[in-house]
Parts: sequence; C-alpha cells; structure tokens
Amino acid sequence: MTHAEGVDEGQALARRPQSLMFSFLGIYVLGRDVAVYSGSIIDVFARLDVSEEAVRSTLSRMVKRNLLTRHRQGRKMYFGLTEHATQVLEDGRRRVWETGAVNRDWDGTWTLVGFSLPDSRRSTRHDLRSQLTWGGFGLLQNGLWVAPGIKDVKSILAPVEPGGSEPSDFDLSDHVTVLQARALSPTRSADLVSKAFDTEQIAERYRAFLDRWDTPHPLPSAPDDLARQLLLHTDWLQLVRQDPHLPAEHLPRDWPAIRAEQVFRTLARTYEPGAGKLADAVLDELAR
Repeated sequence: MTHAEGVDEGQALARRPQSLMFSFLGIYVLGRDVAVYSGSIIDVFARLDVSEEAVRSTLSRMVKRNLLTRHRQGRKMYFGLTEHATQVLEDGRRRVWETGAVNRDWDGTWTLVGFSLPDSRRSTRHDLRSQLTWGGFGLLQNGLWVAPGIKDVKSILAPVEPGGSEPSDFDLSDHVTVLQARALSPTRSADLVSKAFDTEQIAERYRAFLDRWDTPHPLPSAPDDLARQLLLHTDWLQLVRQDPHLPAEHLPRDWPAIRAEQVFRTLARTYEPGAGKLADAVLDELAR
C-alpha cells in the first residue's frame, strides 16, 4: 500500500461519523459529568469533512439507542452519556490502554462455545456468529468456536438473546454450550490458532495501519492535531476490536501488532496536547 492510499483510507474513516463519535466521546466526555453542545460537536467534525446533517443524524440515532441523553439549555441542545454508553466506552478504553495488542500473559486456557440452532432461527444463528467473532472467537469446526483465555460469554450472547419477534419460550441457553479447556496431545494450541483464525488477515490489518501512520508526517491532509487524534483513535480502536488477541507465543516474532501499538501510543501522546487545546477552545460544555 502506498502512502497516498494510506491517506485515502484515513480520510475514508472520516466518512463514518458514528465510529468517530465514539472516539470523540471516549476522549472528551468519558469520565467527566458533562454534556456537550451539538453545535460545538459539529464544529469539531467539520475538521473531518463530516457534514452537519451527518452529525445531527448520528446524535439522534445514538439517543434512540440509549447511548446519549439530551439536555436543553435555552435554545441550545447538549448531549451527555448514558450508563450504557459509559460501559461501551469503558470497554473500548480498556482494549486500547490496558489489554494491549499483544497477548503475552496467556495461561493456556481456551473458552469453547458450541451451538446448534434450528433452521427456523437463521437470523439468531447469524447474530450469534457475528457476536462470537466480535468477541474474539474463531470457528474451529462446524458449530464449535474457540477463543484464547477465559471469556465472558454471557455478555457476548446478551445482544443475541431473543425478544420481539421471537417466541417467549425460546431460550438461547438451551442451544449453546460453553466450556473452559486446555489443548491435550495430539492437539496443540498452535494448531487451534492456525485452524480457527486467519492470522495473515489479522496481520494485514496491522500492516495497513502502519502504512497509514508509521510515517514522518501521517495524514498531512488533515487540518490539525485534533482531526488526526480522532482519526488515529478511531482507526486503532476498530483494529483492536477485530483482533482476537491470540497468544504471542503462537505468532511470528515479527508480528506487526507490536510495532503498530508502539506507533499508536507515540502518536497518541504527540497529538494529545495540541488536540486538547483545540478542543478546549471549541467545545461548549454543560455540567450535569
């Protein structure tokens, strides 16, 4: 990938306002009991070529999804975090700053999830597969998913629990089995990694990140450090959320996540002072 292509991809991220909104809220609202004026959010997102209409639409959708609350003062509308949003953002913060991109502390434990759903539950089956993938699981064989470490499968399954159109007597737990296990001969943990996960695809995502950001002057077309900060955090969070956090001992020594994490942390520190000053000058906040 060329540097120009990397810039194009970074700019493409700016056209995904909800992902950027999560980054903005995680950096400037999480942990502070404030609500932010919609007009000042629009001013911030204008730096990223996100239109006023797109910002307002994103804010409205997030209110409907119980992620944001509205607070009116005079003619101004302010937006603050709900408890649900705080939980989502805290999860993102932990993945970025605490979990890390490289799993060096794995103890050999695997979480296994097996399920079998009737054909009449195709939609539920699709949702379950999506949630397992998002939760760091890989498909080992038909109906059997595996992830390194001990996973909170109950929370992963929560968004899939039936409701609405599903019959009230349909219990997903009747169709799902969760186990904790260790590999025993002749099975090796390295075999589980190679069978259940596309490590080359994971590595390629990190290489693409490095092509975009591991340069002397990343994203030169961005107007300032606030824009670069939001793009960097959005790019990195999307990357680590797709990473199953495989054991380092079963990955190549030149695993690109190692360098990518160093680049992210260095740039995050670099952008923080300037971005913070710009945000202070732009954001209109309301104490809650």
